[in-house]
Amino acid sequence: MKITDRFRQLTAEARNLAQKFSDQPDGIRIDRAVSLLNKGAAELAEWSERVGEIPQMRLESKLSPVLLNVHGTLDRARVLYEDADKETEGALIWDVEQQVYRLLNEL
Repeated sequence: MKITDRFRQLTAEARNLAQKFSDQPDGIRIDRAVSLLNKGAAELAEWSERVGEIPQMRLESKLSPVLLNVHGTLDRARVLYEDADKETEGALIWDVEQQVYRLLNEL
């Protein structure tokens, strides 16, 4: 699968995760973490349309900073859930973080 396709797939997964966490009931949802998830998904979405226009030779220089920033944002959201003893939610975020990390390594 091409980098651009994987980036778009990652964007969709981050968006779905943010939506899933936004729909959680008040006792489970952590608003600050949901805000961070939405921020990460929005940053990916901002680049999702443009990623196909970036020449292959420039993908690393353009996408690495974006992916690193999103990884950090998702990590902060994961820690908030883990600190609240919500390991299941933390594990879901961790899965998406790992996808970001694998994509970074492919660049």
